[in-house]
Amino acid sequence: MFEKIKRFFGFGKKQTAEAEANPEKPKDDKSSQQEVGKVADKPKIGYFHLSGCTGDGIALTENYDILAELLTNMVDIVYGQTLVDVWYDDENNPYAIDDMPEMDLALVEGSVCLQDEHSLHELKKLREKAGLVCAYGSCAMNGCFTRFSKGGQQAQPKHESFVPIADLIKVDLAIPGCPVSPEIVAKSVVALINGDMDYLQPMLDMAACSSNCGCDLQTNIVNKALCTGCGTCAMACQTRAIKMLEGRPEVNKDRCIKCGVCNTHCPRSWFPEDRIKQDLGL
Repeated sequence: MFEKIKRFFGFGKKQTAEAEANPEKPKDDKSSQQEVGKVADKPKIGYFHLSGCTGDGIALTENYDILAELLTNMVDIVYGQTLVDVWYDDENNPYAIDDMPEMDLALVEGSVCLQDEHSLHELKKLREKAGLVCAYGSCAMNGCFTRFSKGGQQAQPKHESFVPIADLIKVDLAIPGCPVSPEIVAKSVVALINGDMDYLQPMLDMAACSSNCGCDLQTNIVNKALCTGCGTCAMACQTRAIKMLEGRPEVNKDRCIKCGVCNTHCPRSWFPEDRIKQDLGL
């Protein structure tokens, strides 16, 4: 996997002579101290929106003041349905999905509906065209709230079965969240461009993550006496389905939407100590 990322992103070494002499910095972002310069061969990025609430796309645009320069100078968005008008459709565009361009990274938001032939075809085609596929947000990563759908939606009543994209194609990395936090988006883009494997390692590991429910937190962390009672899971839960009771998390199953954020934020599920110390200047 590391060699694959090296090949596509060159660990930030593909710089022009001018950029090396006068490196540019992203707009002031206190959350990231990494520097980037212009890239000679810009990585090609695709953004795919399947079944979800578009919250993850909003999280990306929330970073516009931080990422505008990076996205302009560092990458080319060659495919997208929401961020840019460069997507390919049999009816509305002279280019068919089968002519989807090659891309280095595909960000996929939302789970995939098994009754939606268009989305199924698009997902399989992007796997062929993309060097790396990222499950962007909890719906793409583990299904999240779409797992509760049983059909009968007003717009598409036949759409009843939604699965995470890893059920159908190989996923290389994942960024969890419902929605993902704007900060982790900004830092992940910079890390990806710079080839910062220490920061990206947890996301590579989470590509195969299947822990998405508060019950998994109880089984994998609390029941194994790993919980320290820090309360991170409760603070990370967007639906307030977790509360701390006598120093341990208690999950309200009726409020849990199975986004997996509690598991991925728990410091006992993974703990990148070196990276945390670096960010804090310790």
